[in-house]
Parts: sequence; structure tokens; C-alpha cells
Amino acid sequence: MAGFTTASALCGIAWSPPILVAARILQGLTATAMAPQVLASIRVLFPAAEQGRALGFYGATFGLANICGQILGGALVSSHPFGLAWQAIFLINVPIGVAAFIGGLLFLRDSRAHQAQRLDVGGVVLLSLTLALLVYPLVEGRETGWPTWTIAMLVASPFALVTFARYEARLSAGGGDPLVALDLLRNNAFVIGLVMALAFYMLSSFYLTFAVYLQSGLHETSLAAGLATLPFAIGFFVSSLVSSYVMQWLGVRALTLGFALQVVGFGAVMLSVAKVLPQSLEIGLACGGLGFGIVMPSVIKAVIGSIDQRHAGLASGIMISTFQVGAALGVAIIGGVFYSALGTRQDLDAYAHAFILALGCNVALLALAGVLSLWLPGERQASD
Repeated sequence: MAGFTTASALCGIAWSPPILVAARILQGLTATAMAPQVLASIRVLFPAAEQGRALGFYGATFGLANICGQILGGALVSSHPFGLAWQAIFLINVPIGVAAFIGGLLFLRDSRAHQAQRLDVGGVVLLSLTLALLVYPLVEGRETGWPTWTIAMLVASPFALVTFARYEARLSAGGGDPLVALDLLRNNAFVIGLVMALAFYMLSSFYLTFAVYLQSGLHETSLAAGLATLPFAIGFFVSSLVSSYVMQWLGVRALTLGFALQVVGFGAVMLSVAKVLPQSLEIGLACGGLGFGIVMPSVIKAVIGSIDQRHAGLASGIMISTFQVGAALGVAIIGGVFYSALGTRQDLDAYAHAFILALGCNVALLALAGVLSLWLPGERQASD
């Protein structure tokens, strides 16, 4: 938290683009170090009977942050507080981060492992290389015309993944501490949950494409674009608060319900933009938000709830990494579909067509995740 707050301050006072990029990298590193600890702490500090409710509040926090981030971000950029423009969206993190840091010192008790693991440097390097070979050409390939080096990187990425898996297996067999315990992949609920999480978080492209459609297609202001997402954010927040009860009632089928609500909701958004059901935009966004708020804690519970406590930190790290990879792939792949469909046209019809096509890709992924949720085994009693 201290590192993230410091990095946010550096972003806000960055005096050149390279400094801003470096500060953003530091911000990402510190956030990635912090986020898995939250999920691992929920898994370790709360008894099994309370974990669903704790994850529901965790999801509700995401929903509240979604509301504040979209609206406050647009308001900050539009109002120029203290003469600031984009810098304000980073500097606002500083007082919040300081308050959270103090709260963590006062209220969080320690939950360290009995035996500290050694950092798997080789695994970090190989996994980072694998992700770089996959994500970077997907992000840069379209704009650069898919030169040979982008194709070569994509072809090399599965070989890098195989090399990583073999390295981790050898390290584990030799009694080392692998970055990823491959034994976890024998847990069906864990694997299915990760695939669902990947497909689910590719929805990150929706925030990009919807904002571009609103601001470049409909020529809305940044504040109006932020307010347009309010039905989605409110639905997310409300359903997160009741998600623990839904999970108790439906068990793993809460995931199926959540994905179904998203498919229906975002389908309605597509029909609204296509002028088939022009009045259904807000209703569709709210329905999609309701589904999102149910899926968020449910998919986390499906992944880390099926894992023994001693692997809670590792499973949480894999969970967060899957979310981030899904977000990156969503922006790279589905964002690429959006801009490819848009081409050189700048009229409203072109933006609407590109947005519908991109959102259709997300709906297909959510439908696939909903089908996968039917394969999850029923609830098992987790150990305290």
C-alpha cells in the first residue's frame, strides 16, 4: 500500500512521459504485490462459513470503486481542480492510500506462512517472457501492420509456456519452491475457475470500447461518459452486497446465474446501440452489472475456496494474475477487433458497428464461461 501510494504520487507529478511510464510500472508492481494478499487473508482469517460474505463485501468494494472511479475520474478531468488535468486521477490516490495504510497497521493482524518460501526467480523470468511474447504483439501488432517479429513472438509464446511448465516441474521434484505449484492444476474446480476468470475479465475491453463509442462516436464529455456507466456500477454494487446469500442459496450455480445475467444485459446493450431496442441501454447495463457483482466473488470462491489454506497465497496470486492476463488480452484482442472494424471511418454508424462487434465477442466469452460453470463440482466443506 505504501508503494502504490508513492507510485501514484510519482505519476501525478511526472515531469516527462518516460517518468510517467516508469511510475506506472511501479504502480502496477506494487498493486500486484498487494492484491493477492487481500484474497489470501480472506481465505485464512475468516472461517469457511463467513468466507462467502467476506468475498461479497470484497466484490461490493469493487462495485463502489467502479462507481467512484468512473464518475470521479470524469469529474476530475473535466473540472481541473487546482489547475490539474489528468494528474488529478493519480493524486487522488494519495490521501486514500495514506488512510488505508494507517488502517492496515491498526486493524489487520498478521497471517504469515509457517515456513517462508524462496522466490522462484527462474519461474518469474520464464513466465514474464511467456506473457510478453503473447501480449505485446497482440497490443502492437495491428498498429504496426503485423510485421514478422510480431508473428514470431506469437509463435514462440507456447514454446516458452512449455519451457516454464517443465522448469516448474523439475523445481518441484527437486524439493524447491515453484512459482506455480502444478499439483494445483489437478484440481478440476481450480482449473475451470481459472478459465472462467480469464474469459470473465476479458470484459475489461468493454470499458475501453464503450468509452470510445461514447466520447468519439456520440461526442460525449468525459464526465458524461463516466455517468453513462452508472447503471452498470450500481447493479454491480447492489448484487455484490447480496452475492453471499445468492451463493448460499445456489452454490456454484450462482456463477451460472451471474453469467446468464451478463449475457442478457450486454445483449440488450448491443440491441440498444443497434437501434433494435433503443430504450434498453440503461436496463441492459444494470442487468450486466448485477451479473458482474454475482460472478466476481463467486469465481474467486470457486478458485481459492477449493484450495487448502497452505496454498491460499499461491492460489490468490494465480487468481489475480489470471484477472490481469484476461484484462490485457481483452484490451489487446477485442480492442483490436473494435479498431479493425472501425478502420478509418469516424462517423457514428462506424463506431456503433465496431462497438457492437466487440461487445458481441465479450458476450460469446461470457456464454462460454456460463457453460463451463455447469461443470463445476458441487460445494465441498472447506477446512477451517
